[in-house]
Amino acid sequence: MATKYIFVTGGVVSGIGKGVATASLGRLLRNRGFTVAPIKLDPYINVDAGTMNPFQHGEVFVTEDGAETDLDLGHYERFMDVNCSKGSSVTTGKVYKNVIEAERRGDYLGGTVQVIPHVTNEIKALVQKVAVEQEADVVIAEIGGTVGDIESLPFLEAIRQMRTDLGYENTMYVHVTMVPTVGPWHEVKTKPTQHSVYKLREIGIAPDVLVCRCEVTMETEVIEKISLFCGVPKEAVIQSQNLDTVYEVPLMYEDLGLGDFVSKRLGLEHRPDQMEEWRKLVNTLKNPSNEVTIAVVGKYTSNGDAYKSIAEALVHAGIPNDCKVNVKWIESDTLEGELTPEAALADIDGLVVGPGFGGRGIEGKIEAIRIARESGLPFFGICLGMQMAVIEYARNVCGLVGANSEEMLPHPPYPVIHLLPEQKDVKDKGASMRLGSYPCNLVHDTLSAKLYGATRITERHRHRYEVNNDFREKLQEQGMIISGVSPDYRLVEMVEVPAHPFFVATQAHPEFKSRPNRAHPLFQGLVKAALESKKKASV
Repeated sequence: MATKYIFVTGGVVSGIGKGVATASLGRLLRNRGFTVAPIKLDPYINVDAGTMNPFQHGEVFVTEDGAETDLDLGHYERFMDVNCSKGSSVTTGKVYKNVIEAERRGDYLGGTVQVIPHVTNEIKALVQKVAVEQEADVVIAEIGGTVGDIESLPFLEAIRQMRTDLGYENTMYVHVTMVPTVGPWHEVKTKPTQHSVYKLREIGIAPDVLVCRCEVTMETEVIEKISLFCGVPKEAVIQSQNLDTVYEVPLMYEDLGLGDFVSKRLGLEHRPDQMEEWRKLVNTLKNPSNEVTIAVVGKYTSNGDAYKSIAEALVHAGIPNDCKVNVKWIESDTLEGELTPEAALADIDGLVVGPGFGGRGIEGKIEAIRIARESGLPFFGICLGMQMAVIEYARNVCGLVGANSEEMLPHPPYPVIHLLPEQKDVKDKGASMRLGSYPCNLVHDTLSAKLYGATRITERHRHRYEVNNDFREKLQEQGMIISGVSPDYRLVEMVEVPAHPFFVATQAHPEFKSRPNRAHPLFQGLVKAALESKKKASV
């Protein structure tokens, strides 16, 4: 069977939910047993997302093979339960970099290098390369931005050409648009969707499916009007309303017949949807027996997308615990003056101290960790959160006054966190950190080993700084356990405080591997400990 290609575009406004729509459609196909390879085509000129400001762009998602990507790849991995790769993220910067390097090598034999065909050919080649590498039955490619943006035109032209190259039966266009309500009577308006489709048609793309974001249920006559004016079958006008949980979206699509429509349109073998497991986890999310509140102390919490994978991993962790997890976001620098850490953490059941870069707000993180350690509040530190946990322990338990990280202070009296030796000669910021999946050996009978149910694991990383081995012995003498190390014992990967109900921190980013149907064991353990702590407090 030839690989099928689905292209997802967006119209009317940005942030409309193309990523969730793409991931949800992928879930429908995955549940039918098809191999699905997702890919994001992003129009920004950055080569990757690694140097982008999290306040502006949100989280940088890291793949197994070390690509720093847009957060939508996190949606793909969580919904579809697949591992994306470097090839799953294509930016304008990456495309032009490849084209310019090819021109410098003389690959174009002296010809004039142009957007068409050279840039569009490179885009098409990268999309099809993913299909080969992942042996995909279906490739789902989301095009970033909004139809009408100048930046996305080469990508749209490339996917238009792919229908000519591959045939109607092997390509499909899904357009995500908005159907707003206006006025005091909340009148449904289809004109923005009509104009968005007209704009798409101007560049030669006629959508096969319209996913209509709407606040109210669209009446039959509204669906018929959209079908008539936009030239798509009524059964291909899919209304997409806000739901209690984002993981309900695939079920909504399935119940509206999207899975069967797409399968039939692409000539895929008819297979049952097998959504039973997904329905059960959504039911647990909507009807939990328990409830806890977990605080996440971070440096970028004013942007809700900056810690997207952590938020979702906490949601996932609630499922096996039959528990709703409320997240309380705390900007770390507010704990250094505006708000006392004691007051901020008074009404929570567990604490996560998240990743970040730079010195702003680190003292707030350290104080939050101190309170959690001293009070027995379940604590989980991630990346910078682990480094701050080590600094807090060094200062307040080991007596190393002024202990700090070389990232925050060039020459601290006790540099318990220092730059990785292999990073000292690195000049470029992009794609130069310790990135991607690395193995870790866990110490027998530690909490971490018990949670994982294994002593050899792999986790994804994104960092330049690491625990200074000169202070390992001092930390251990005072009761901190180094529970995870790299196979060569050179790098500290995980630490614990065994006298504490739950005090675990890791240099890795376990949130990137969490799935709704497979909660990550460390997050699952944190939520379980928070639930037990809450129950004890209420007795």
